[in-house]
Amino acid sequence: MANITHVAVVFVDPHSQTPADEHDPYLDLYDTDYGIPAEEMPDTTQGLAYFVATIVIGVVLVCIMLVCGIGNFLFIATLARYKKLRNLTNLLIANLAISDFLVAVVCCPFLVDYYVVKQLSWDHGKVLCACINYLQTVSLYVSTNALLAIAVDRYMAIIHPLRPRMKHQTAYCLITGVWIVPVIISIPSAYFTSATKVPYGANRSKTFCAQIWTVDQQFYYRSYYLFIFAVEFLCPVLSMALCYMRISRELWFKSVPGFQTDQIRKRLRCRRKTVMVLIGILTAYILCWTPYYGYTILRDFYPTLISREKNSLVAFYIIECIAMSNSMINTFCFVSVKNNTAVYFKRIVLLRWKSTYTSRKTDVRTLSMPVTEEIDCIQLG
Repeated sequence: MANITHVAVVFVDPHSQTPADEHDPYLDLYDTDYGIPAEEMPDTTQGLAYFVATIVIGVVLVCIMLVCGIGNFLFIATLARYKKLRNLTNLLIANLAISDFLVAVVCCPFLVDYYVVKQLSWDHGKVLCACINYLQTVSLYVSTNALLAIAVDRYMAIIHPLRPRMKHQTAYCLITGVWIVPVIISIPSAYFTSATKVPYGANRSKTFCAQIWTVDQQFYYRSYYLFIFAVEFLCPVLSMALCYMRISRELWFKSVPGFQTDQIRKRLRCRRKTVMVLIGILTAYILCWTPYYGYTILRDFYPTLISREKNSLVAFYIIECIAMSNSMINTFCFVSVKNNTAVYFKRIVLLRWKSTYTSRKTDVRTLSMPVTEEIDCIQLG
C-alpha cells in the first residue's frame, strides 16, 4: 500500500489583498491559517537530517518498485494463467496486488523525482499531479477494503463453516464494491489537488503537489478528512480486529467435540497458520498507518504545533517511509509465502509458457495431484 497523499494540505485565503507595488503572487497561495509569515518559515530542505531522510525515502521507493512491481506482477500473471487458483480469497488478494502494482510502476517513479531528485518541487503539471495523487489514494482505500473483505471471508468460513460460500455473482459484486467505494470517495481529494507555488524559506518558493483548499473551505476539508479516517481506517481496523478475535477464540480456545483424527488436527494447525498470517498483516497495517494518520491530523488540525519545527519535514519523511513499507509487507506475506501458487510462480519465472498441447498435459498432471491439507490452509482458501 504505497499510497501517500502528497506532502501538504494548503489552505488558501481567497480574499487576501496586498498593495500592488508589494504584490507577491506566491503569498496569495500561502496558508494564512497557519499564522506564520513566509519569511519566518524554516527551510527544512537543508541540513544532514533532511539529506539522510531523502536517501531513506529514495531507497524505500526503489524497493517498492522492485518488490511490489515484480512480486505482484507474478501473482497477477499466475491467477490470469491458471483458472484453478481463482478462489474468492485469491481474487481478493489480487485486488491488493493490482492496486500495489499500479502504484509501484506508475506512481513511484514520479515520487522519486518529486521527493528525491527535485526535493519537493513538482515539474509535471497540474493534471498529472492530480492523477498521481488520485491513484495513490484509491489504491490505499482499495487495499484497506480488500483486507476487510478477506477478514470477513475468513470469519464466515471458520465461524460458520456449514453455511454455503457466497456465489460467484455475489463475490464479483463484493470485488466491485472494493473498487467503486474508493473511486467515489477519493474524488474530492483529486479535485482539490494541484501543483502550486508556495513560499519556502527566505525569498524562495517551491511547486508543491498538494491539496489546495481555501480558508473558508477548511471546515469542509476537516469534515471530509474525518469521514475518510472513520470509513477507511478506524471502522475497518475495528471490524478486522473483532473478526480475528472471534476467529482466534474459535481456533485456540474452543475444544473440538469428538475424537480428533490426524486429518482434523492437521486442518486445525493449517487454519491457525492462516489466521496468524492474517493477524500479522493486520498488525503491520495498524503499526504502519497509525503514525501517518496521527501526523496528518496533527498537521491539518493543529498546524502551528509543527509548522515552525525545522525537522518537521524529516519527521514526515520517516513516518511516510513506515507507511509505504506496508505494501512490501503485504507482498511478502501474500505472494512470497509457501502456498499452492508457488508451483505456478516457478513456471512463470522460468518462462515455461509452453504450447497448447504441452500446457494441457501439464494441467492434467496438476489436476490429478492431490492437494494436501498443508497446502490448502496456507493458500488461505
